[in-house]
Amino acid sequence: MARLSNQEGLADWLPGRLAEARPVVTVIGDSILDGWWDGTIERFCREAPAPVVQVKRRDFAPGGAANTAMNLAALGADVRFVSLVGDDSGGQKLLEQLRSAGVDVSNVVSHAGMTTTTKFRVSSGGQVMLRLDDAAQEVPADGLRRVAAAIPEALPGSSAVVLCDYGSGTLDGAVREAVFQNLGPQSEGGFPRFRQDTLVVVDAHNPGGWAHLKPDLATPNAQEAAKLIGTDFPGGAARCPFVEAHADQLLRASGAAAVVVTLDREGTLTIRPSRDSEKPSTHRTWARPQAEKQASGAGDTFVAALTIARAAGLPLTTSVDLAQAAADVVVHRPGTSVCTTDELAMHLRGFADTALTDAELARQVADHRREGRRIVLTNGCFDVLHRGHTRYLNQAKQLGDVLVVALNSDSSVRKLKGPDRPVNQEADRAAVIAALSCVDHVTVFDTPTPIPLIDLLRPDVYAKGGDYTPEMLQETEAVERYGGTVTILDYVPEHSTTAVLERIRSTGEAPQT
Repeated sequence: MARLSNQEGLADWLPGRLAEARPVVTVIGDSILDGWWDGTIERFCREAPAPVVQVKRRDFAPGGAANTAMNLAALGADVRFVSLVGDDSGGQKLLEQLRSAGVDVSNVVSHAGMTTTTKFRVSSGGQVMLRLDDAAQEVPADGLRRVAAAIPEALPGSSAVVLCDYGSGTLDGAVREAVFQNLGPQSEGGFPRFRQDTLVVVDAHNPGGWAHLKPDLATPNAQEAAKLIGTDFPGGAARCPFVEAHADQLLRASGAAAVVVTLDREGTLTIRPSRDSEKPSTHRTWARPQAEKQASGAGDTFVAALTIARAAGLPLTTSVDLAQAAADVVVHRPGTSVCTTDELAMHLRGFADTALTDAELARQVADHRREGRRIVLTNGCFDVLHRGHTRYLNQAKQLGDVLVVALNSDSSVRKLKGPDRPVNQEADRAAVIAALSCVDHVTVFDTPTPIPLIDLLRPDVYAKGGDYTPEMLQETEAVERYGGTVTILDYVPEHSTTAVLERIRSTGEAPQT
């Protein structure tokens, strides 16, 4: 399989490139059939104070590990699915939908003594009223042995393996033993042949149970991460700093090379050991949430997009950003759904030509202010996006509620950087910056400094990189004149655009991100 370059950006053509790469991904885990029954309520029943839902529509969709497999297939992966289902109507419906999506189900075991886990959600007027779970009381041991025997058949040639452990029992007993035998570290310190070039992703309710597997990635949500380190997480926006403060513990407890903690409306935080310091490095994404109360399975979409991107060779930070974009697509829909290649490309395409005029931006900022939001403004060339940029922009976002990025126009970049810059034109730079989850608005300015824009927007915070001091900035006087704050953020000297370009010219490749 051809691997994508480290220089790929979050652009609308990227999902198509991933689909062309067509990595083989094996998904092993708990199958669930999601039922969505919707109807109208006009009365309460006589025997109890409960509403009567007159069902008008019945929809079913693969859930759990099956939803992860569906999303991988929709994004272009060649998917092999290993699971255990009942020889019942739910299992048949589940397998039928997986086959229709192009998922290889030849290693799914259908067992007469197994009940296919089915979750029925009853809703009316966009509100889920009730959920009924029908699941096996006990998973048959001989079914697990048959699943275990299928694992070595499904692994050869896989670029990635995703373990989806929802605690329903499919990954217990003989299956767990087979996973460790075929993918876990060997006594002599290496890995079995199936693991040599295979990305291993653990998406589990109890990720600590797979720590000895030494996965490449673990993807717990906030509740799972809290359980992993034996503590309670705070609510809301405080969760992200709390996760960052416990980064070392999360890495140790998960056994993973990197941990991506999903935080719902707060986005995600990626943690991995730093090459430059003892403190783990982090990368934040920001969700674009929807008030939809019926959305389900966005986490499965996130894991699928993250896996296919990493399996195709994209940097971890780019992969996480792409996965956040895919999750943002499905969270806007009711029910359990998938994000396709075309839908993800269209979503990213929506960020193109998004640089606002001064007047449009002023109207947007005024609306944000009326809603009590804190405005942060920063500016720069942002040519050849790299980890220093994304780290800086994520820090800027954390200073307020709305981040506005002002890009130097092409002509001003040439004046600042020389006749061979910018590498990317302002429209392309604006589209890539706008696609970052931490950025809310982008504009382009052509003046020597952004002071006219500062006077227009009067941001609460004006942020700049740490290679400056407030005294060095002409903008400081303009900001402090109306009571704003100038904040200097961290500077990452080894990740400058100039350094990236010099390395490309000398070695032909960009630094890892």
